[in-house]
Amino acid sequence: MTEATHDVVIVGGGHNGLVAAAYLAKAGKSVLLLERDDHLGGAAVSAEAFSGVDARLSRYSYLVSLLPARIIEELGLDIRLAQRRYSSYTPDPADTTTGLLVDNSNRRSTRASFARVGADGDFAAWNDFYADTARVAAALFPSVCEPLPTRSEARRLLGDDALWTSFFEQPLGQVITERFDSDLVRGVVATDGLIGTFTSVDDPSLDANRCFLYHVIGNETGDWHVPIGGMGAVSGEIERAARLAGARIVTGAEVTSIGADGEVRYRRGRHERRVVGGTVLANVAPFVLDRLLAAGGAASAGIGIADADTGADAVAARPEGAQVKVNLMLSRLPKLRDATVTPEAAFGGTFHINERYSQLEGAYDEASRGVIPEVLPCEIYCHTLADPSILGPELAASGAHTLTVFALHAPDRWLTEANNDATRERLQAAVLASLNSVLAEPIEDVVMRDADGELCIETKTTLDLEHALNMPGGNIFHGPLSWPFLEDDAPRETAAERWGVATAHPRVLICGSGAVRGGAVSGLGGHNAAMAVLEESE
Repeated sequence: MTEATHDVVIVGGGHNGLVAAAYLAKAGKSVLLLERDDHLGGAAVSAEAFSGVDARLSRYSYLVSLLPARIIEELGLDIRLAQRRYSSYTPDPADTTTGLLVDNSNRRSTRASFARVGADGDFAAWNDFYADTARVAAALFPSVCEPLPTRSEARRLLGDDALWTSFFEQPLGQVITERFDSDLVRGVVATDGLIGTFTSVDDPSLDANRCFLYHVIGNETGDWHVPIGGMGAVSGEIERAARLAGARIVTGAEVTSIGADGEVRYRRGRHERRVVGGTVLANVAPFVLDRLLAAGGAASAGIGIADADTGADAVAARPEGAQVKVNLMLSRLPKLRDATVTPEAAFGGTFHINERYSQLEGAYDEASRGVIPEVLPCEIYCHTLADPSILGPELAASGAHTLTVFALHAPDRWLTEANNDATRERLQAAVLASLNSVLAEPIEDVVMRDADGELCIETKTTLDLEHALNMPGGNIFHGPLSWPFLEDDAPRETAAERWGVATAHPRVLICGSGAVRGGAVSGLGGHNAAMAVLEESE
């Protein structure tokens, strides 16, 4: 066992850990980053998912909105993002020969599409609603790379008490049903409050509100962009910046314990090693951090707790994800039942399937009873329409495309080690059936086969995510999302508290999606942890 001391030891080489490493090394700190896998990037990676198929898919995370332009500029990252012309297409489940196409470049066409689905009266409401979310984004997003405002300060930044109440103090479902009449339109709006979060939009916990907020404030626009070269290109650039700044990065290093005194023990091959950090940044879920602290003889991190009054020694609750992700490789885009919309337009944005408001709520009720919803709500995006560079030249020239399907209301509580394979098959069948309910031909007819003759379909359950990414419960946010502000009575004495990265141990900070303002591919957990370290060292 060897021993070394560093200013900062970072546990976990996902994109947040890499962002922290880049900032701290650039500031002159000695940085050691430990990653258990043989590659970096965590969930923000690209991979060849199908044998003999020359395509590098964004295997887990797939779109970018919340990564601030400020981080890209400050770290000198060469990250290119493609804007999508179409916001979304939603076939009407009641009549799949028509659907709602929201075209960001053609207001008249979008108005006509609202009329075709019987929602003409909701067109003005749609524009007013998203003008309001833009105001929220313009008020709050500039604060995400700064110390946390308090709730009262955030409310003053917005400067509109009625708008504040709508989005921050009452269930999301209330504002949606008050402002829209169409079940279809209501559903399109509601999905942003449910992606990765198992809840009802009417739940008083406001979990859906927090999820919705992070989906609409990115870079003050809420736009979601396609990363050119795939998600692996994003992590690869951040890795390049970290190495260029002088961070030492070790892969194949499985951390086995973290001590409150900064001691980190890890295993690499057959060797057990020990290092000490002036500060340890944990780019893991709070639930995982608690296990590592316990192994190091320390009390809980005291974060990720549903009831803050339970005290700092309470163990972080096990998170629960609620989605199934399916990657497909197609020989061409499938035909639609709606003759007024081309497949290129329909799949050019987010393709919503069986996501009427009533269907979303009904599916949640079924899933809560332990039943796979009869009609599984899904949404799809097609990377290759915006960025064919992830395909080899021959494959791109053939007209092939990738599809990523994200199905909602598939909670981790259904899964065990014993039933994961069988449940995966059932969920995959439910996803394909949901797709086929709105297509003019079976999706299976256009799915390519790999070098082994198998259909190019890859399905990932929440348990699969836990195995591959060490995400407990397959929760893509590492736990419940937080508001991007502190409650008025929350402690703010330390830099870590002010930046939203504190644990119960001053030398151990959280730097991943479990930080305040964490979640999604944003780099905010890493940036804010790095800022806390630098502020304390001044």
